[in-house]
Amino acid sequence: MPNEHLSRHAKRCLAAGPAIFGALAAHAAGQLPPADPAPLQQIEIKGAYDARRDDTATRIVITQEEIGRYGDATIGELLKRVPGVTISGVPGHGGEIRMRGLGNGYTQILLDGQPVPPGFSLDSLAPATIARIEVMRAASAETSAQAIAGTINIVLKKVSATAKREIKAGLQQENDAPGANADFQLSDRAGALAWSLAGATAYNRNAWPFDFITEGSDPAGAATLLRRTEVRSTGRFESANLAPRVSWTAGPDDVIALQGFLNVNRLRGDDLVRIATLLGEAPRYSGAAIRIESDFQLARGTLSWTRTLQQGASLDTKAGVSAADRDSRTTSSEYDAASRLSLTRAIATGAADKGVTLNGTYAAPVAEAHALKAGWDGEYRRRAESRSQRERAVLPGVARDLDESFDADVARLALFAQDDWTIGPRWSLYAGLRWEALRTRSSAAAYAAHSRSSVWSPSLQSLWKVPGSQADQLRLALARTYKAPETGRLVASRVVAENNSATTPDFSGNPALRPELAWGLDLAYEHNLAGGGLLSASVNLRRIDDVIVQRVGLVDGAWLSTPVNAGVATTRGVELEAKLPLRSIDKSAPDLELRANLARNWSSLSSVPGPDNRLDQQTAFSGTVGADYKFDKLPMTVGGSYSFQNGGPVRISVNQYAYSVPKRSLDLYGLWKFNPKNQLRISLANALHQDNLAQSSYVDATGRLSDTTITPTAVAVRALMEMKF
Repeated sequence: MPNEHLSRHAKRCLAAGPAIFGALAAHAAGQLPPADPAPLQQIEIKGAYDARRDDTATRIVITQEEIGRYGDATIGELLKRVPGVTISGVPGHGGEIRMRGLGNGYTQILLDGQPVPPGFSLDSLAPATIARIEVMRAASAETSAQAIAGTINIVLKKVSATAKREIKAGLQQENDAPGANADFQLSDRAGALAWSLAGATAYNRNAWPFDFITEGSDPAGAATLLRRTEVRSTGRFESANLAPRVSWTAGPDDVIALQGFLNVNRLRGDDLVRIATLLGEAPRYSGAAIRIESDFQLARGTLSWTRTLQQGASLDTKAGVSAADRDSRTTSSEYDAASRLSLTRAIATGAADKGVTLNGTYAAPVAEAHALKAGWDGEYRRRAESRSQRERAVLPGVARDLDESFDADVARLALFAQDDWTIGPRWSLYAGLRWEALRTRSSAAAYAAHSRSSVWSPSLQSLWKVPGSQADQLRLALARTYKAPETGRLVASRVVAENNSATTPDFSGNPALRPELAWGLDLAYEHNLAGGGLLSASVNLRRIDDVIVQRVGLVDGAWLSTPVNAGVATTRGVELEAKLPLRSIDKSAPDLELRANLARNWSSLSSVPGPDNRLDQQTAFSGTVGADYKFDKLPMTVGGSYSFQNGGPVRISVNQYAYSVPKRSLDLYGLWKFNPKNQLRISLANALHQDNLAQSSYVDATGRLSDTTITPTAVAVRALMEMKF
């Protein structure tokens, strides 16, 4: 809706409008005594509403302009420049989105306010279909409390206030592999009916070589094993997104809207694997030719009804359905050290998710300076997963045929209430309480498991504007959050590794896992500058109970990794941010905006001895510096951004260690506006194309085994033509 970002103060003024105009009409009719002469009051207009500055709850909003500035191909590429957000994995290869440096589900990812379904890749969601991205560092009662590190809400484009016809088409080249993408947005109105349609499609080829180095040593440190594995991976990825929306203003008090979202991904790839054993015993398979095919489809639909009630109250209800389906097929030919065919394997996996959601929110100004909101949030999701493995081997007794399947259903119900209280012109307080219950049932051929949990999650946030200043303010947030185990980690079926070892073990879930519970504290100081500038410093603290970690050990002669609840973790961090438009200081300065942010994180896990016992391989330090310059005499804008994430050693468990090198990334762009409706954007992503290195190790009384992965990266050159009609 056009006024969805109005502050609570503006909403109260709108609600009071009928009473004000009624009093004026009565005065004009002579029903009220004339008012005493009084001097006119001066009204100060402070400018547009800014969620970052004006909301009591901490919220960073990334606008459409910021989303499209660098011509990013994926959401991860643009989020790495957001304060406190990092991306795991190899640049250009996708990765997990993390806040506070924490992954593994500690960061909650929402799509239009609802959790994304399992298996959905955010990299397949085109940035062009996104209206805005909201980054919430502290939990609120209105959204799910499964947000120990924070929440990132991706809001898809909706109906525009004016008719739109936009088309963008682009090309890219990365590591000698071409790519293309196109997206569009159409919207219009006809009386009480408004509609919009946003869509995007992308095609990319890839060529990703990488190497593994496997090293082993005895307790005295003498080398016992040295292998080099070369992997040459090629393939193509195709994706398409479609987001239609229709809204109907049924009357002065009712708006009905239907929002849809379709996503289709196709991946086809080939891997050639060669293993050279330079020292020690060769593995069973020293080479492989692997063919991978993967298909994913997602469909979501949401029907919403918003009704405006008397005295400024409103009722917003939503019902949604979703269905996701993933099918993967892998065929491989395995060779021994003499390059003789030893085994052929075919694996077919499938997963189907179906779900329904129903939620509602009642909002009302219950008293002067109070804005109450209460509601419910319910979800039921059913998942069916299967895996079939067929092998044919030259030697007898080697091949294994496996058939595994499981069904799981997850039911979630939450009730919440919150109050946004404007105590005075300089102090506002937000208080919320959420009760959330989760029930999971899973079953397979050999077992059935049930899990039930419920959590009370109070939250408190405060905004205090420093007296005597129009620019300085303090924020405080306290909240209880939790993280429920993923469904796949509750299933006790076993996933077999190709060459089983302490660093590449089999995997099995644990039906006895309990949710992780956390208390969090956030404190921030903000100094707002003219023209949208900002200086900010914040600190955060989390205590997490029943932390889930992966434990590796020998079971029946094979290495097995299993998730377990193991102790207490504490995390703490400091974040600094600066945004400075030079013309806000000096009107004669160049039209240059400078940006910088730094984040320093610490954590420790009680069940793992130090040093370096950081939780979930937490990113200890990250930062970004950037600048945008707009020419005065040319229709041109240029900019750049440099991002850094440190690496270093991490102790994961008593026997497990990890190491990664720091990541450095430089992105550049140039924008040329031919006219108000046509512009060309040229960008370079990952201009430094730094090689990535990551290592995992297992150490016990028998010695040390480590795997080191070395992955080259490449520069991505992109050209994007943007047209409006």
